[in-house]
Amino acid sequence: MSIAVLGSTGSIGRQTLDVARQLHLPVQALTAGSNVAEMARQCREFRPSLAVMSTPELAEALAKQLQGLPIAILSGKAGLLAAATAADTVITAVVGMVGLEPTLAAIAAGKRIGLANKETLVCAGELVMAAAKETGAEIIPVDSEHSAIFQCLAGCRDRQQVKRLILTCSGGPFYGMTRDALAGVTRAHALRHPNWAMGAKITIDSATLMNKGLEVIEAMHLYAMPLEQVQVVIHRQSVIHSLVEFTDGAMLAQLGSPDMRLPIQLALTWPDRKPCPAPALDLLQCGPLTFDRPDMEAFPCLGLAMAAAKAGGTAGAVLSGANEVAVELFLQDRIGFSDISRLVEQALDDVPQTAGPNLAQILEADRLARQSVIAHAGG
Repeated sequence: MSIAVLGSTGSIGRQTLDVARQLHLPVQALTAGSNVAEMARQCREFRPSLAVMSTPELAEALAKQLQGLPIAILSGKAGLLAAATAADTVITAVVGMVGLEPTLAAIAAGKRIGLANKETLVCAGELVMAAAKETGAEIIPVDSEHSAIFQCLAGCRDRQQVKRLILTCSGGPFYGMTRDALAGVTRAHALRHPNWAMGAKITIDSATLMNKGLEVIEAMHLYAMPLEQVQVVIHRQSVIHSLVEFTDGAMLAQLGSPDMRLPIQLALTWPDRKPCPAPALDLLQCGPLTFDRPDMEAFPCLGLAMAAAKAGGTAGAVLSGANEVAVELFLQDRIGFSDISRLVEQALDDVPQTAGPNLAQILEADRLARQSVIAHAGG
């Protein structure tokens, strides 16, 4: 089995390559945004047939560092699409809307997709799942929560026996703070996640709880569940990664250390399980496990995501596109923490929503949402 890693220089991408190294998996294609130095290092170690950078200039810089190696170097969207169909299994670890079209290309080619890109299902879940059903492409979630549900449902013969899916949430670095107190938090504070080492965008999404809202929408599409059957609970320890409750009241949970290499490896090897480089969970050391309700008033992004989930259509694309730009503005210190939810809510009000959208309508909704955020952020 060969693999392609879209977004190989990011947090999920690097951990995927760590797993590939341990399992001695051939790496067929790698893609990155702007980190030429790390991409060159990865190419020298894994010797893919194809390497992709985001722009022609960065691709040229990479080519200079890889002179003499038999690696094709491409750039931009065309490169991403080529990489998405270059191997048996594709890990989509790119961040943002850029991951949608490569994922659709991999599905069209009947590949196995280890899905780590949230925007794909949030923006185009109906389109993506219908395409996968048509081609027989496998979509195996890499997010720890969805991997947990995937595992808990593995022995379920009848989905009618599922009462609800329960997504656990660490609460992020600001758990317990009021909405007024959150108005003054900084980028540095927001990037200090208590349990997980992740990229900047997803870490901020965890701080606002938008990440959990996006996962609610993903769960609805992955497991064909209505919003009413998907619940979020705060679980500070990040030991239970999610649960499934059945109609008889029984619950199944998946436990493990907070290390993304476990769900990444499962997506690569399923239905087989192999020794993993992630440390095993020690039940005698993890301490008490606690649960709480999320504070929807202090963290309105979760409520906005649920409203978008209920609306359906292009609402997910508007939510995702607006949030992506707002988070980037926050990381640039151009807006405050509480402005993220304000700007997302404004975009949901501004952009007309379409039911049963096609790809062009989804991309247009994303564009208009981004435009709305920039206009109302004043920059």
